[in-house]
Amino acid sequence: MVWLLDHEAKLLSMEFRGLAALPFTLFGFNSDRYFCHYKEMIYPKGSHLSRKLLSLLNRFEETLAGRLRKHKPTSKDDILSLSWMKFSLQLLSETHKDIQSLIIELELPVCDWDEKWIHVYLDYSIKLLDICNAFISKLSQLNQGQLLLRFGLHKLDSCGSIELTKASSSFDSWRQHIGLENLRIENCRPILDNLVELLNLPEVKNSPKGKVLMPALYGVRVETIFVCSVFTAAFTGSSSKLIDLHVPKTHQWADAYADLQTTVNEQIRNLVPRRSNILVKELEAVDASIMDLCPVLKDGLDSVEDEARRNSIAELRRRTETLSGELDLLAKEVDGFSKVVLDGRDALIFYLKRCINASGSPKEHKAEKQMASPKRVMGFLLRSF
Repeated sequence: MVWLLDHEAKLLSMEFRGLAALPFTLFGFNSDRYFCHYKEMIYPKGSHLSRKLLSLLNRFEETLAGRLRKHKPTSKDDILSLSWMKFSLQLLSETHKDIQSLIIELELPVCDWDEKWIHVYLDYSIKLLDICNAFISKLSQLNQGQLLLRFGLHKLDSCGSIELTKASSSFDSWRQHIGLENLRIENCRPILDNLVELLNLPEVKNSPKGKVLMPALYGVRVETIFVCSVFTAAFTGSSSKLIDLHVPKTHQWADAYADLQTTVNEQIRNLVPRRSNILVKELEAVDASIMDLCPVLKDGLDSVEDEARRNSIAELRRRTETLSGELDLLAKEVDGFSKVVLDGRDALIFYLKRCINASGSPKEHKAEKQMASPKRVMGFLLRSF
């Protein structure tokens, strides 16, 4: 992996160093300095933002504030349900699309790109892919457990004590299976910590359009870190994976984010002692149904009425099907997000090679650097963030 990063970075930097605006769009900035010097950044000396640029920034931040409010579920009980997690990832994707639209409207120019930004981009995109792959791995693990649930339910259709024993054993295996440690998920927290550090990269160039894009990208990154940290906590059953970020009040969406973060993170921390580290709502529901069946599985059919037995089995079956369906939908959503990240990485390499083929050398024909529309290429690249 390290060799891949170094190789790609060196190759691309030797061939082409274009795309000036992308450092703003891809690699963040020093959030502390941003907070202290927000007015100077929005109104740089001798270069006030036009009404159009201010309108673009205000519209983006207002939309982000509204979207962050949508992240907050109507009922706290919905937090960490698979359906809510899927919805949160959908909202995050919409924010990425808003960034793409913002890039199109800004029409950022293309100029030289320093080698270090190439390397940072490649490193950042790999970290995002690692997180996506960890989520996909955990969802695959949970899906594999569905076989144990279905086998146990099949055995419950029989009346013999031997079959009930097999069902009990299958359910016990399922509970052990979903609790197995997943090293990829465990490694997500260090990766997220590094992504938080990337918010504090030194400020690069100054430009009016950059002053619009940088706060917007900061918002995307904050939302991304929030969603990924919540997913990590849900899949590990540990509230220690949560990340609390302080967003400067100068952002229009700061209050909405603070409210969302407080509500969700506090609820998750309250769930840990009650759910025995099974934080995903649908998993907890299936586990509760299995516990309700324990008297039947342990003492036999004579210990409960047939009607109560049928109701308990029917409820377990219903919850199992719900779990299976929601896992599939969330897995598709995560896979789509992973593809966005990978496509952005591939697009970078493709675009640079195309510029090289057209101009021969980046410095020979500077006008040729702008041959590919930033409306198409930059928006495509930035979907990975």
